[in-house]
Amino acid sequence: MSMRIVIAGGHGRVARRLERLLAASGHEVAGIVRKLEQAGDLREVGAEPVLLDMESASLEMVAAVLQGADAAVFAAGAGPGSGAARKETVDRDAAILFADAAERAGVRRHLVVSSMGADPEHRGDEVFDAYLRAKGAADAHVRGKDGLDWTILRPGMLTDDAGTGLVRLEASTGRGPVPRDDVAAVLAELLEAPSTAGLTLELVSGRTPIPVAVRAAAGG
Repeated sequence: MSMRIVIAGGHGRVARRLERLLAASGHEVAGIVRKLEQAGDLREVGAEPVLLDMESASLEMVAAVLQGADAAVFAAGAGPGSGAARKETVDRDAAILFADAAERAGVRRHLVVSSMGADPEHRGDEVFDAYLRAKGAADAHVRGKDGLDWTILRPGMLTDDAGTGLVRLEASTGRGPVPRDDVAAVLAELLEAPSTAGLTLELVSGRTPIPVAVRAAAGG
């Protein structure tokens, strides 16, 4: 069944891979971007660019973008080179805003790309420590949303290696790398697996084909 899917952080490296997969499968995909010059890259992979700055947008503005969607994916991140303050405004606050807006718009299916080790109580003064706290706080907020059928995906160290289609997807996997190709493929599979709602899953490279890993995670 074809779905309309809205992706926050639509120009990210995982997001563009996901947009390409979803568009190729016949889904209608909209990617939220904050710079006009990013729009062409989304059109190239088959996604509709939506210009919106998630750091300054209101709840109503984001809810309007989500109106009529079947699913929402938060794949935004402040990215390497950003300071602790932007980890809070993007990785925490924008993720919370997106979840609140999805609930307001009545979009129940909600995926979050988080990070292994995310924890609102994580200690440390480095920028990466702030990142893990921000992701953890956002995850905790999403988990408290009764109006969302959420799944939180926590990948290990992201790489640009070619995807293998073989992963380990469990509540706790231990640390390890995973290609962005495979993260995108897992997200696409999770969108087709509503029975994974309510799960927080870690993801690293492994030996299990992605469809099998998702079914197993769902208890199938």
